[in-house]
Amino acid sequence: MEDILNAFILLSNFVLIPATAYGAQLALGALGVTLIFGILRFSNFAHGDTMAFGTMVTILVTWLFQSMGLSISPLPTALLALPFGILATVGMLLATDRLVYKFYRKQRSAPIVFVMASVGVMFVMNGIVRFIIGPDDQNFNDGERFIIKARDFKAATGLSEGLTIKVSQGLTVGIAIIVVIALFWFLQKSRTGKAMRAFSDNEDLALLSGISPEKVVMITWIIAAALATIAGTLYGLDKSFKPFTYFQLLLPIFAAAIVGGIGNPLGAIAGGFVVAFSEVTITYAYKKFLRYLLPENLEPDSLVQLLSTDYKFAVSFVILVLVLLIRPTGIFKGKVL
Repeated sequence: MEDILNAFILLSNFVLIPATAYGAQLALGALGVTLIFGILRFSNFAHGDTMAFGTMVTILVTWLFQSMGLSISPLPTALLALPFGILATVGMLLATDRLVYKFYRKQRSAPIVFVMASVGVMFVMNGIVRFIIGPDDQNFNDGERFIIKARDFKAATGLSEGLTIKVSQGLTVGIAIIVVIALFWFLQKSRTGKAMRAFSDNEDLALLSGISPEKVVMITWIIAAALATIAGTLYGLDKSFKPFTYFQLLLPIFAAAIVGGIGNPLGAIAGGFVVAFSEVTITYAYKKFLRYLLPENLEPDSLVQLLSTDYKFAVSFVILVLVLLIRPTGIFKGKVL
């Protein structure tokens, strides 16, 4: 029985808990993508670099607060800086919409034109982030690191394996739940949210009902900016900040949105966890886990790892291709706000 418990704790440390936190981060990122697709009707390829931009501003403000001695220990100071990151990202996206996307909306351009424009915005935003903060890893986490420490858990239970839960993981799940509840309440109950849903369902009918398209567009960008900054900051706190990593995150985020059904917020959440658990379970080395469960003569000598962690984004790509081939509408039917 003790070996089974040790195996479960080991799996929790390296698969269940990290995948849950990562899934929450992908879900928040995918929500931004699916919101823009559902309302503005194009796939925003600049979303990953929007996350990087918002996180960069949060880091810079965090460093400023740390230099001033401001903190909310044991929680990370980044939570104090997060509203400033959101405001800066809102400004950036609204400026980008006015300078780039508004022209194509007036021309009623095809969705592919918006997609290509978003690719250009992606490269510009990526360059801005790298120019300001540099291409290297940046660590901005402070305060208490762990909710549960392995050493304390071992001392309390007497098990060989110690459960570890980081503060960043707990914050990710907790904040993600709050943000998702607030977003769904806004879309379902508020007058503006209902207007956004009506605009998404039928733009011409919404216009006849007196709904302002520019207001809907503005609110959509504001929400997308908030989701991107929160997701990017939580990812940076949980791991580290590196601009190119956020560019790479675009693949699993889009995979999550498409797996769930792009345009469907509930599907984006489900898709985030599907992609996260797939990546983590396939790239985890099960050697030590199996040693707890198997007889000594059957214990594996190899790592028992299906794929190296270097190829974790390949898992997202395979999932994306399979879904597009087998069920293009995703787990849930897409484009439902």
